[in-house]
Parts: sequence; C-alpha cells; structure tokens
Amino acid sequence: MIPADISRRPTLWLASGSPRRRALLEQAGFVIAGRAVPPREVDETLRPGEPAERAAMRLAGEKLFAALDDPALPEGAVLLAADTLVISPEGEPMGKPVDAAEAVRMLSSLAGRGHRVITAVAVGDGKDVEEILASSTVHLVELDEATVRAYVETGEPLDKAGGYGIQGLAACFVERVEGDCSAVVGLPLAASRALLARFGVRPAWMDRGEKEYQREFSNE
Repeated sequence: MIPADISRRPTLWLASGSPRRRALLEQAGFVIAGRAVPPREVDETLRPGEPAERAAMRLAGEKLFAALDDPALPEGAVLLAADTLVISPEGEPMGKPVDAAEAVRMLSSLAGRGHRVITAVAVGDGKDVEEILASSTVHLVELDEATVRAYVETGEPLDKAGGYGIQGLAACFVERVEGDCSAVVGLPLAASRALLARFGVRPAWMDRGEKEYQREFSNE
C-alpha cells in the first residue's frame, strides 16, 4: 500500500507567545507555521477556590478558542495552546507573580520543599478539540533570602509560574524532578506529540523518512 500524501498534512500553529514552548516543539522536530494571535487577551487570573487542574485546563482551552478566531488562520490549521501552574506544598495554585515582592514570597515558600507543576495542553482545528494534563513534582534545594532576592532581581521569574524558571538560571535550584521535565518547562513533549498525531501533525523528521520510503516504493 502506498503511504498517504504527506504534502497534505495540516499545519501547526502555536496559540502562545511563549518562546519556551516554541523551542520545545522545534527541538522535537515540529515545524511551526506561525503564531495565532488571539483577538483579545485571555485573563489568566485564577478564580477563588478553583482547583489547579481545572484552572489549567480552563485557561488552555480559553487560549485555544480565542486564537481559533484569528482570521489569518488558513483552512485546516491545527492550533496548540497550553497553560502551566505551580501548586504550592499546601495545595494552592500559583500563577505568575505580579511583581518582584510576590516573586520573592513564591520562591521562598517553595525552597527546600517539593511541589507539583501541572501543564494543560489543548489542541484543536476548529472542528475537534483534544486536551491532556501532565503533572510533575519538583524538589528545590534550600535557598537563603539573599539568593532568592538576587535571583528575582535578574527579572527572570517575573513571567514564570511559581516565580522561577527551571530552564534558566533557576536550574541550579532544582534538586530533582519526578515526572516529565519538559512539562515543567511548559509543554509535555511526549503527551503533546501523541495529541498532535490525532490531528495528523507530526515531527518533520518523520515526514522526511516517509518521503524516502515513498521514493523507494515508487521505484520498485
């Protein structure tokens, strides 16, 4: 049987401005056609009493549907949106700090303790939507106040859930990770690859291999 025409595969668009998620997808070999810009900003404020898992799924879905309204999207485009939340050791969801003082409080409360990081991923093409939720546990080393404040002064934690970035300067604060490390950075790659495959999107290196197979098959 001759393989399906891979030239007709849908294009992947990222419904996120996160350079970390883009880098993770490109690292895995996905080609991102563009970034779908939502016509309105999604309010990432956490609702009082809302469970972290529900909040992450809600926000990922809201980002996806907002971006699907982008008139610049070509027909058949597949969009990926995601949202990451840190859950304190006490079980409270932690979003991005609003200022340096909150970043200091967040990181200080996590230092020397284990906490969960959850990332919700939503993928859709305007007809169907698929969602997954990944959870990992991160253990940070003990940090003194001077170290925390010096790190916050770099500005790195101000756009990071929980007030730190595992892929940046704060990598030296991480004692160990239980679960998917890529999910802590912002996108669980193994789960996302499986999700995108349901929409016919896969890494470019797989298509290159299939092209070689098609060429050999046609010459038989």
